[in-house]
Amino acid sequence: MKLRWQIFWHAFFWIVMISFFVFIFHSKTKLSSNDLFVIFVVYGIINISLFYLNYLVFIPQFLDKKRYGFYAVSIAAAVVLYGFGKYGVALIFKQYILMHTKAEATGFGSYFLSTVFTSLTFLFLSAVLKFTVDWFLNERIQRDLENQRLSAELSFLKSQINPHFLFNSLNSIYSLAYQRSETTPEAILKLSEIMRYMLYECNDNKVDLVKELQYLHNYIDLQKIRFGSKAFIDFKVDGKIENQQIVPLLLIAFIENAFKHGVANNALTPIRLLIDVDEAHLHFYIQNKKHTNNRDAAGGIGLNNVKRRLDLLYPGKYNLEIHDEPDTYTVELSLIL
Repeated sequence: MKLRWQIFWHAFFWIVMISFFVFIFHSKTKLSSNDLFVIFVVYGIINISLFYLNYLVFIPQFLDKKRYGFYAVSIAAAVVLYGFGKYGVALIFKQYILMHTKAEATGFGSYFLSTVFTSLTFLFLSAVLKFTVDWFLNERIQRDLENQRLSAELSFLKSQINPHFLFNSLNSIYSLAYQRSETTPEAILKLSEIMRYMLYECNDNKVDLVKELQYLHNYIDLQKIRFGSKAFIDFKVDGKIENQQIVPLLLIAFIENAFKHGVANNALTPIRLLIDVDEAHLHFYIQNKKHTNNRDAAGGIGLNNVKRRLDLLYPGKYNLEIHDEPDTYTVELSLIL
């Protein structure tokens, strides 16, 4: 179907062009319909055949393969042969062509040179079209390859999230089980809800912001189960969150790091988490006090992952600031949804 459309548009273009020139010359000259038919249609077909000979044969077979010598010889031979061919057609239709072009008076040489100029014009146009089409095709192929590479990279990054999250969560539940806590079944149930969301509702490029925030709530609830009455987190959501979408599993790494590397069991220094949505802008803020025996507040694979996903999915649409102070660790993310 694609080839048929190409043939159709090429044929349509030439028919329009020939018709246009016939109309112009018919209105400005005294040439008869037969004269115009021979001059524009017959010679049009000859020149168009030279156009496609270069477009479909010479350039792909010689120029694209860097066989420049063969290409130059082919062009020269085609110009000469078409020159003789056109003169032969002129002799056949002598009453229509030679009489109007004055070729009888000027002789074969002058007529032949005029055909060379016309032939070179069509060869040049075919080369321009070929190089333009090839350039656009190469650009499209490069874009497709780049999109495939980015899609593969995003799939890989997303595949890292589940094992990373599961590893951290299982560590938390293991601690509860080791302590024989009565909240262990509740923690397992909460983890099951979280994993259900990650496996079945995060397959699209974007998800509803409401669902993503509920997922964050579930994770925080899981951590509260882990810490029991000693878990302190100040979590607020402001603004209109309905009818907004966000890339899934984008914010969880920052919250994971706050619980993993921060102090969550001190009422005086709770983990502070604020999400504010204004129109299509989201502002995310989280701050935690550092453990005295754990100064590497950055979160390894999770934080590197989210930075890369932001680069790929929100290019030029986000601002991420991380403030690593001696006692506190703060992350601020501004995002255009």
